[in-house]
Amino acid sequence: MARPDRVSVVAAVLGVALAVGAGIGLGLLGGGPAQSPPVAEPPGTASLTPTVPAPADPRSTTPAPPSPTATGSAPAAPSSIPAGPPDNGATPAPAWLGSRLLPTDSSGHAAAAATPPELVVRRIVTVDVLPPPADGRFHSTVSAVSAAIAARSSWEPGCPVPIGELRYLTVSFRGFDGRAHTGELLVHRTVATGIVRVFEQLFAIDFPIERMTVTSRVELDARPTGDGNNTSAYACRTIRGQTAWSEHAYGRAIDVNPFLNPYLKGEIVLPELATAYADRGRDVPGMILPGGPVVTAFRDAGLRWGGDFQSLKDYQHFSTTGR
Repeated sequence: MARPDRVSVVAAVLGVALAVGAGIGLGLLGGGPAQSPPVAEPPGTASLTPTVPAPADPRSTTPAPPSPTATGSAPAAPSSIPAGPPDNGATPAPAWLGSRLLPTDSSGHAAAAATPPELVVRRIVTVDVLPPPADGRFHSTVSAVSAAIAARSSWEPGCPVPIGELRYLTVSFRGFDGRAHTGELLVHRTVATGIVRVFEQLFAIDFPIERMTVTSRVELDARPTGDGNNTSAYACRTIRGQTAWSEHAYGRAIDVNPFLNPYLKGEIVLPELATAYADRGRDVPGMILPGGPVVTAFRDAGLRWGGDFQSLKDYQHFSTTGR
């Protein structure tokens, strides 16, 4: 084998050195060794991509803020019926509830009728309209009436009190299903604190309430079905059969479990299908009885009970004026 001459060897070595140097220089100018292009991440997989978490910054002593959740943003949409089987013997409402219109006379009033068998002992599961308290405890809020709340109420220009005199309340209540729920009321600002206190006491003794929502103008003007049981306060209406404003139109009256505690005057029963509850000798959960804790709680808040009226009995009704 022939030996290479010295010049050839030196030239070869210099060529290799120049090639290596050029590669290093290009790497330095490019910010480091060449990398593969990043792979696009599918939407919604950001939290799954890093299999090894980045090391924490040793200089930081403040924990990172938690990511947004439903609790810190908009409330989660309530389910129509609470999860799990009904408690306390409560059952879902009959499919026809609130849909069977009663025949009415020329004044729009319906006659009293027999209570449907399904409602003789009424223990209906509450359908959540507002998110129930997450911890199962009593909570309340008192606020001015927003335009959105006013729009779905019965208030309108010409009602006897301006909307600024009313307050929007949310209060926890115990359903016939034994669960905690959230109700809403419109009341006059002067009774708002007292009403909250009443419902806190009723919650503490597990007094059951079926439903508690703001009454709309549509509901107020609708033909009767005779089977409603909504606990409510404000309603811009006159006294039945009169032109004078009801105390409800001032936000100074409230009706509690009206089906179980009907209005009675002669042959008039309201709600019209609540005739089984004209017998006040019954002791059924949700009924308001003389000397009981419900009457006492409202009396202590300055509201008088319609069960004490002489010319009629309005067992559902509490008001500041006794009317």
